[in-house]
Amino acid sequence: MEEVMIRVRMSSHESHYAGDLIDGAKMLEIFGDIATELLIRHDGDEGLFAAYDNVEFTAPVYVGDYIEATGKIVKVGNTSRRMEFVAKKVITAAIDGPFKSSADVLEEPIVVCRASGTCVVPKERQRR
Repeated sequence: MEEVMIRVRMSSHESHYAGDLIDGAKMLEIFGDIATELLIRHDGDEGLFAAYDNVEFTAPVYVGDYIEATGKIVKVGNTSRRMEFVAKKVITAAIDGPFKSSADVLEEPIVVCRASGTCVVPKERQRR
């Protein structure tokens, strides 16, 4: 199955907690955008996200981090589409860097969130 990827920088606008920590819900928002694209590519319709059945936050995300998130459809039912998602930190703000604008590309990306869930595209809206 096709895989979709989004890469986004976490800005100070997304900061939710002390220490410039980003709310985990931001990863779910990104996964929702990926799910929408997957459904458009697969069915020609945005469909609806019915439910997550698993969400696992594995590392913190901070302002300045670049997150690369991927998702794919792993099972296709009559109207349901089961999906799996992974978000990885690929660049991080260099807190101990010489400047406030310093950042480091991570040699090995850090998985920050994994999730799986089901989306639904009603039969009458499936165009492919």
